[in-house]
Amino acid sequence: MSDVSEWWSTNIIEMEPGSISLRGTPIENLIGNKSFVEMIWLMTTGEHIDSKKSLLLEAALVAAVDHGPQAPSIAAARMSATCGVDINNSLATGINLLGDIHGGAGQQALELYQEIDEVGLENIESVLKKHKELNQGYIPGFGHRFHKPIDPRAPRLIELVNDAAEDGQVSGKFSKIACEIERKLSTKKPIPMNIDGATAVIYAELGCPPPLARGLFCISRSIGILAHTWEQMQQDERIKGPTPPTYGWKYKGDE
Repeated sequence: MSDVSEWWSTNIIEMEPGSISLRGTPIENLIGNKSFVEMIWLMTTGEHIDSKKSLLLEAALVAAVDHGPQAPSIAAARMSATCGVDINNSLATGINLLGDIHGGAGQQALELYQEIDEVGLENIESVLKKHKELNQGYIPGFGHRFHKPIDPRAPRLIELVNDAAEDGQVSGKFSKIACEIERKLSTKKPIPMNIDGATAVIYAELGCPPPLARGLFCISRSIGILAHTWEQMQQDERIKGPTPPTYGWKYKGDE
């Protein structure tokens, strides 16, 4: 190694005393000219997103900010706050619960859409069959255990995608794929698209890699985690567990 600066290499930031450039643009030219959503896209992908597409990205981020204390990530963050940890610790507690089962469906739905796009809509049934076998009958992005008959966030997001497709901002092909999946799944009973399926459509239309889509969801949900953490801190409760103190649990060990 001829130069210690070669220890790290990055295309993201260049910096020296008195100078900061992000993705090749001086920070002072970004401040006041780029929205936060546009900066998220620029920093993560290295690409500038136009204002109309950024509205789709923003819609996806807004839609997924919160789902109440019933969501494990929110509940864990609130419980941690009652234990006296700092706000950043509670944020990390909540975010760290976002995994394959709680928080991963958007990435999985995006992978499903891309697979169907590669093999063609005429092969959708075989792809769905494979994914049902892999996920114990579950298709990521469709159906909801709480919102029945429909997740109120999904139709609005798809409406925005379809409007953008009509304006030529996106292809609209992934919206068609998702709607066809919904139709195939709902032959016996309604299994509508949920928030994960709808945001996955947006991320697919924007050309977002599936793992990055999960990261964007984490950014979105971190807002809800922060809000709930801060609210809990104002309530001045101590060590609030997952159940009320008078509510016991079932012991299944030896008598």
